Amino acid sequence: MNSERFIDLRQGWSLAQAPVGLSGADLGALPADAWLPAAVPGTAHGALLAAGRIPDPFYGRNEADVAWVAQRRWVWRLNFDASDLAEHEDLVFDGLDTYCSVWLNGERLLSTDNMFVPHRVDVRSRLKPAGNELLLCFEPALVRARDVEAVHGKRALWNGDSARLHARKAQYHFGWDWGPELITCGPWRAVRRHGWSGRLAEVQVRSDVDAQARSAALKVAVTCQGRGSRCTVQLLDPSGRSVASRTAAAAGGVEVALSVTDVQLWWPRGLGGQPLYTLVTQLEDDDGRVLAEDRRRLGLRALRLVQAPVEGEVGLSFHFEVNGQDLFAGGANWIPDDNLLERITPARYRERVAQAAAANMNMLRIWGGGIYEHEAFYEACDELGLLVWQDFMFACGIYPANVEFQASVRAEAEAQVRRLRHHACMALWCGNNEDYMIAESQGLSGPGVPAERFEARAIYEGLLPEICAALDPDRAYWPGSPFTPGDGAKSSDATVGDRHSWEVWHQQMLPYQRYADVQARFVSEFGMQSHPSLALLESVLPEEERFPQSRTVQWHNKAGSPTGPDGHRRLAVYLADNLRVGPTLADHVYATQFVQAEAMRVAYQDFRRRWQRPGARAVSGALVWQLNDCWPVTSWALIDSSGTVKPAWHAVRRALAPLAVAVRLEAGQVRLAVMNGTAQAQDVTLQLRVFALDGRQLADVRAAQHAPAVSSVETTQALAATDEPVVAELCAMDADGRELARDCAWTEPFRFHRLGGARIEVGWQDGQLVLGCDRPVKGLWLAGDGIQLDDNFIDLVPGAPRLVGVPSAPRGVLAYQALDHGPQRMTISTREAPSTGKA
Repeated sequence: MNSERFIDLRQGWSLAQAPVGLSGADLGALPADAWLPAAVPGTAHGALLAAGRIPDPFYGRNEADVAWVAQRRWVWRLNFDASDLAEHEDLVFDGLDTYCSVWLNGERLLSTDNMFVPHRVDVRSRLKPAGNELLLCFEPALVRARDVEAVHGKRALWNGDSARLHARKAQYHFGWDWGPELITCGPWRAVRRHGWSGRLAEVQVRSDVDAQARSAALKVAVTCQGRGSRCTVQLLDPSGRSVASRTAAAAGGVEVALSVTDVQLWWPRGLGGQPLYTLVTQLEDDDGRVLAEDRRRLGLRALRLVQAPVEGEVGLSFHFEVNGQDLFAGGANWIPDDNLLERITPARYRERVAQAAAANMNMLRIWGGGIYEHEAFYEACDELGLLVWQDFMFACGIYPANVEFQASVRAEAEAQVRRLRHHACMALWCGNNEDYMIAESQGLSGPGVPAERFEARAIYEGLLPEICAALDPDRAYWPGSPFTPGDGAKSSDATVGDRHSWEVWHQQMLPYQRYADVQARFVSEFGMQSHPSLALLESVLPEEERFPQSRTVQWHNKAGSPTGPDGHRRLAVYLADNLRVGPTLADHVYATQFVQAEAMRVAYQDFRRRWQRPGARAVSGALVWQLNDCWPVTSWALIDSSGTVKPAWHAVRRALAPLAVAVRLEAGQVRLAVMNGTAQAQDVTLQLRVFALDGRQLADVRAAQHAPAVSSVETTQALAATDEPVVAELCAMDADGRELARDCAWTEPFRFHRLGGARIEVGWQDGQLVLGCDRPVKGLWLAGDGIQLDDNFIDLVPGAPRLVGVPSAPRGVLAYQALDHGPQRMTISTREAPSTGKA
């Protein structure tokens, strides 16, 4: 009898193109020169790229030149020895993308058609001591999906080929309005051998947390297989100390209860810490030897979705409550961070989630056209305090609901709910992305339309909530995003449920200054496009294509409408409405990122200021589309695919700060808002200063303001009438005069004004950049190799200099520019006395 043994089959794989009609052992007999080294996890595209057989799909317009890869069959081969066999030997496939046949030593083990369903196969009797051959043959997904579509019919959709709706594969692989068409295949997650005599097939833990009493009752259900006489369940506190333990006889199913006092509560970011307990489950034999062990980290918290009346308004709120505390969900939508999924390492997941946390976000929504993410993503969210809104993988289409399709979805959903339900970060399961919207556009849903016209409701309102209720009953389920409860209700209703507010950019293309007009109880999508960083964009453009209107620049903007790609046109409209833009690519990068940053400042502030007091939660969430990118592209992302944050990231970070302020210029007055996201009330001093564009100070007013906990308050200040454009700066300070938050409002549109006459001073002192000016400066952006800043894309007004922290001492060339100020460069050395650069 022995303990379990996992062998990760990562090394030694080869890849070959599989001729049509060839299968089984014949695939392994392909000539030696047909095989290339391959990685697992991996994709055919990734192996061919590593071998130099295809060009970089992200460079230029190479996407079209590698399309042939998705039209071929590909086979992975591994030869391995298997001496010293355990009592049970399984092959475990964590993810096969998508249509795959698996052979071991010439015998077919299984066939798959869903990349989200893991598989385990008993191979004890099939293994040889030496010379085992494992073959994974992948069929072209689009060809197979079209075969299924020919049986069940074409259906309406947004983005990609209509056949994708019949394939349980990451939908963005078929092309989206921010991503290329790269239809990958391969073992996209680990392939492992598992040897065991006893194993823990399933561990489910449910917690009932009384936040006020700081106590928790845990129910742990364990399914045991094979040998093993007893099962021990132990809970370790965040320091590793055992705080509860139970042992029970291992007889298939084990259920134990644990009680914990003096609980260290898990909180979303901004409301408290993220202490994580560890649940250790062990299966032992009669001699006390451990045959199998399961370890998982838990955050003990009480979380619920609240839909309650909103004071003075029609409809219901849609907000999350954690440990009895209301939460404004400020965050972003998440898409897969690469098209070649094997390249997203745990470190890269951690970096992206940390960037979201550093932007003061407390929620990420896993969008339904991607994947159920790697465990590393959810672990990072647990550790950093970001809640997760988890879509099931359906997006922008009228999906089928035939018996075979529903059976595949059931296996997928059950596997993923079981895998993810223990994570503290998990806040909500959601049925789909925008499928109710497209059903409405096709006349399949809405007032008076019979429910059966939209057949996928059987999945979103039947199958999926049934699975969640059975496997994860303590977490909320929501049928779709956006969704409005009620028979035939329109998903665009702003008074109930969640909403995608795309009147800015899409639909009417409203000015971004009008985000206040498209508020909703929970705004789960909104956004504004911009180019990626100049360095990233230039890295994928041939030299002759490095100008704003080039064919390749347009190729790297996939945004479109039913009539064709039009992202470049929409981008041009928002630029023309707001700015004067120079002719170079650098000018356009700065200008598009400027507009995106301003749009995000307006949106987050206008949504958050409506999160007022308990009972008056008119807007309770804002999740921008989108946080990240999967390739170098002009998109709505705040962080480009190189990991470089755009100016909009800084605008969001300031708008979502624990204490933030917002200022708006209105006729004859200035509107001021203070948003306090912390659990403690604060008394601050507001200072409002108003300047003419030539630097003259027109007003300086101070007032005390009480900011209640987890609330927003607003006030107004009269402004003397003037015909000249002005800049209003609002600053919140504590009792000692230290700045807590700052915001600026300008007379717009910016294109009507020339702002280039300011004298900008940039200095270095005591670990900080010192920024000053003699007249207002808009959108100061600083950059330099190896230079990281605590703040960027900054507005300056005359008076006290702005101080910007620098985590690592800068040394070298610092570049900076602002609206109507061309790029300037200066050399910084921390070994010298404070230096000043002037423009």
